[in-house]
Amino acid sequence: MGTRETIRTAVRDVVPPAGLTRALAVQAMVYAVGSGLFHAGSAVFFTRALGLSAAQVGLGLSVAAGVSLLGTVPLGGLTDRYGPQRVWVVGLVLNAALFATYPFVGGFAGFLAVVVALAAVDAAVGVARQVYSINALPPAERVTAMAYQRSSLNVGFGLGAVISGLVLAVDTITAYRGMVWFISTVFLVTALFVRRLPRLPQVARPAEPMSRLAVLRDRPFMAVSVLSGLLTAHGVLYLTVMPLWILTHTDAPKTMIAGLVLLNTILIVLLQVRVSRGADTAAGAARASRRGGLLIALFCLVLPISGVTRGLLTVVVLVAAAMLLILAELIESAGSWGLTATLPPADQRGAYVGALGLGVQVQYLIAPAGLTALGVTTGGWGWLPTAAIFVLVAAAIVPAVAWAQRTPRLGAEAAEPAMTPVP
Repeated sequence: MGTRETIRTAVRDVVPPAGLTRALAVQAMVYAVGSGLFHAGSAVFFTRALGLSAAQVGLGLSVAAGVSLLGTVPLGGLTDRYGPQRVWVVGLVLNAALFATYPFVGGFAGFLAVVVALAAVDAAVGVARQVYSINALPPAERVTAMAYQRSSLNVGFGLGAVISGLVLAVDTITAYRGMVWFISTVFLVTALFVRRLPRLPQVARPAEPMSRLAVLRDRPFMAVSVLSGLLTAHGVLYLTVMPLWILTHTDAPKTMIAGLVLLNTILIVLLQVRVSRGADTAAGAARASRRGGLLIALFCLVLPISGVTRGLLTVVVLVAAAMLLILAELIESAGSWGLTATLPPADQRGAYVGALGLGVQVQYLIAPAGLTALGVTTGGWGWLPTAAIFVLVAAAIVPAVAWAQRTPRLGAEAAEPAMTPVP
């Protein structure tokens, strides 16, 4: 009986309950098949099918990242004006159209135009998706629903990666063109799926809406944005810095990197919902963010031990460090969703969710180079100040959230509405 109950609990933690939560999770998985396929095969597509140099690809993606950084807040405001579902659907259709044009791109200028446009559309779509999920569900279910979506996203990413492996094995221009057209079709299917989701009543906007950049003057909220954004550096640590450390400072086999990525995917699918419990209030989300930061710091102290061990012991240390970072990712992600669901005001949610994402964009700009320099190029001692940084961020996040809770949001007039879907 105990075993059966354990199995039922495990299934409940992976398979979302029927209704809107399941529909949102299925949508996330379908979308992630296309997104995961492109992330896994994009580098080869750009160089092999479009004939671009590695330097051109890097420059184009950097410019696109800058556009995403600058556009996150103002594009998030579109959701407040037009509604999250409409922005979400239009954005997915534009995504599909832009991907469909990729095979016809001629030269760097065309590539740059497409990747910049995609960055802008993705910024708007990301905010709209989150705002819809928040508005469509009661407060107690929002973080759990986001956890189910995260779990489904990883399933979709895995399927996309498998398909990309087949494309790379074929390795023809026709296969690469077919890949992006398939991705375009996936986004169109996702748009149709989102369009069929329940319609929500429009949140009443303030009589005098604030400007789309006014949220940047909300100092308590922006402090939370920066601190929460810095904690998302666990992704850079897991996918970039740790592999570089393994390659340059340990005797572990290179294949272990792929194994650790697979371990990450499996555990997120299995544990994300369970670990997310308790993060559905601002205070609970702040505490989860703090725990995530402290676990990242602990990872920074354990990983460098693998630089002085040998053989099987190195593998054991690396797995232990990876488990700490995976747990940090699971807990911090729940904390981030809780802050997203509770701090932004209902009538300015798009702008505020966009502003919360601004901290993540800042992290993307500084973490890859900064953490690689500290953790890898110093030979090992740089992990100590890195751990100290995350301890400080973890210590600051709870009082920052409390400060934000005490401070009224700019331009907020409406209380949390009852967002019953329209049949």
